[in-house]
Amino acid sequence: MKLTEILKKLKSLYNKKNIEGMARFGIVSKNTLGISIYVLRDIAKDISKNHLLAQQLWSTGIFEAKILASMIDEPEKVTEKQLESWVTGFDSWGICDQVCDNLFEFTKFNYKKIAEWTSRKEEYVKRAGFTMIACLAVHDKEAKDGKFIKLLSTIKRESKDERNYVRKAVNWALRNIGKRNLHLNKEAIKTALEIQKIDSKSARWIAADALRELKSPAVQKRLKSKTF
Repeated sequence: MKLTEILKKLKSLYNKKNIEGMARFGIVSKNTLGISIYVLRDIAKDISKNHLLAQQLWSTGIFEAKILASMIDEPEKVTEKQLESWVTGFDSWGICDQVCDNLFEFTKFNYKKIAEWTSRKEEYVKRAGFTMIACLAVHDKEAKDGKFIKLLSTIKRESKDERNYVRKAVNWALRNIGKRNLHLNKEAIKTALEIQKIDSKSARWIAADALRELKSPAVQKRLKSKTF
């Protein structure tokens, strides 16, 4: 499909009610069409992976076109320059999480950008760093435990950030590391208990929420039955 065909398809699916629903969940963008992620995934299936087309879709500035761009781009062709350009254009948790999950985590710069972005001040850039941790904790099956144990100190360091979309991503990263296996579960719980002692409302929330899930019977039962 060509860019013009895709844009025509996207614009035909404009849904004002969905836009209002997205806004209630904090997904606000000036150029939103209100198309669900499920519909976008179906559209992406009809488009071959295409790095150039992904760049063209991103440049439109349309929320759904940008998400579609992350679905059809070719991770091996993504450069650091592109990563930096796209991440600084994030304006909601919706675009941040989708792009990280669909594309960024699969590039060769993933762990390098985690180290850089989790130290940055911009809200959605920092969220992207922790979203990447959360995604890789689930998808990077080959990574050794030590790689994630090192990231626990980063999580602890940034747990004092009071911004809602940052603290939620920090919490998400901590929980996903702790759900990877029993060893990391113990390390994540240990980190959560340390975070709990920090004099910060955000840190206390992150710790309490993570401990609630990581210590739960359901998670403990699942981890004890895991083989990987």
